[in-house]
Amino acid sequence: MSSPQDSRKPLTQAIIPRAPHVPVRARIVKRMTRRMAAKLPVRLVMPDGSWMGRYRDAPALRLHRPEAFYHRLGGAGLIGFGEAYQAGDFDSDDLPGLLSVLAAGWDELIPPAVQGIRSLYGSAMPSSHSNSADNAVRNISHHYDLSNELFSLFLDETMTYSSALFAGGSTQWSDVADAQRRKVDRLLDRCGVTDGSRVLEIGSGWGELSVRAARRGAHVDTITLSQQQLERVKKRAAELDLGDRINARLQDYRSLDLAERYDAIISVEMIEAVGEEYWSRYFGVLDQLLRPGGRIGLQSITMRHDLMVEARGAYTWIHKYIFPGGLIPSVHAIEQCLRASTGLRVVDRLAFGSDYAHTLRLWRERFLDNRNALERLGFDELFARTWEFYLAYSQAGFSGGHLDVNQFILEHRS
Repeated sequence: MSSPQDSRKPLTQAIIPRAPHVPVRARIVKRMTRRMAAKLPVRLVMPDGSWMGRYRDAPALRLHRPEAFYHRLGGAGLIGFGEAYQAGDFDSDDLPGLLSVLAAGWDELIPPAVQGIRSLYGSAMPSSHSNSADNAVRNISHHYDLSNELFSLFLDETMTYSSALFAGGSTQWSDVADAQRRKVDRLLDRCGVTDGSRVLEIGSGWGELSVRAARRGAHVDTITLSQQQLERVKKRAAELDLGDRINARLQDYRSLDLAERYDAIISVEMIEAVGEEYWSRYFGVLDQLLRPGGRIGLQSITMRHDLMVEARGAYTWIHKYIFPGGLIPSVHAIEQCLRASTGLRVVDRLAFGSDYAHTLRLWRERFLDNRNALERLGFDELFARTWEFYLAYSQAGFSGGHLDVNQFILEHRS
C-alpha cells in the first residue's frame, strides 16, 4: 500500500492552472465585482486596505491579487472563483458568510448581456467522471482514501462523515458525537434493526453504523469502495469483538448477489456519488435485496428540483477538486425514480438541513484549529486552502437553504 504522502501527490500547486489572459472577460468581472459591493451586503477590500460597500460589518472579499482574481473568474467562471481562493488571490474574514451572500445574489450580479457566457456557470462534466463500475473506484478513492488521519483531524470520535442530528438546540462540539449516534440510531430504529436482523449497509464510512447495528445483535454486511475505510472498519470490528457480526467488503453495489435478502438496507449519503444515469439501477438493487416486510433507510443530501435540473451535467469546482462525478438529487427525483423503477415507496421522511449547516460549521472550525497538523501528515498549503473552501462552500449551501438533507424510510408497496 502506498504511503499517505504518496497518495496525496496530485494535491500540489501544479493542479491549479495559471490565471488565464482574458482581458475582455476580466473587465466584465471587474465591473461585476464592483457591482457586488454596491448591491450586496459584502465589503470589497483592496490590497491597499481601502474598501467599497454599504455595510461595514458585512463579510469581506479581501483581494490580494485583483488582476489574477478577475482573469481567473473571466476564464473559468465559478471554478475560477474557487481556484482564486486556493491560489491565495483573495481571502475573507467570514468565508461561509461571503459565499452565502454571493450564492443568494449571483443572478443579480450578472449583466443580461453576458448571461449566455457558459464559462460563468461552469463547463460540461467530462466523460471520465462517469460513475461506471471502473470509474467509481477512482472517484471514491480520490476523496476517501486521502488518509484516515486527515479525517480524524476534524471528525468526532465516531468518525462519522455525514450530517449529525442535534437535539434541544444544542450545537456545540461536545454534542457532535451524541448527535451522530442519534442520527444512526434513528435510521436503525425506523428500519426495525434488532437482535437477529440481517442488515446490508451500502457505503461503510468508518464503521459507526455497522458497529451500532451489530451491538443490537444484527448481522451486518457492509460494502465500500474505499480501501482505507475498509481497513478501519475491519480493525474496529476486531477491536470491539464484533468480527463475527460485521462482514466488511470492498465491493460495488452493482456486484451484490441479488439472490440475497435483507431485513434492513441502510445507505447514508452515498447516493450523491451514484450518478443520475445509475439511480434506477441503484434503487433496483435495493428493491431486489429487500425481503418482504423489510425497510430501507436512505440518508441523502438533496437540492431543489429546479436547481438539480440546472446542475445536471455541469462540471463544478466541487467535481474538479473534491468529489468527481455524481449529482445531488432532489426529493422529487428520488420519489420519481422509485415509482418508475421499483416497487418501493417512501413511508417516512425527515429533513434536517439546518443540522448539516451546524455540523459543517463545527467540522470547519476544528479543521482550522488543527491546521498545523496537516503539514505533519504531508498535506501542503494548497490542500489546506482547498479544504477550507470546500467546507465553507458546503456550510453556505445548507445555511442558505440551497441544500438540504433528508432521511427517507422506504418499504415495498403493498
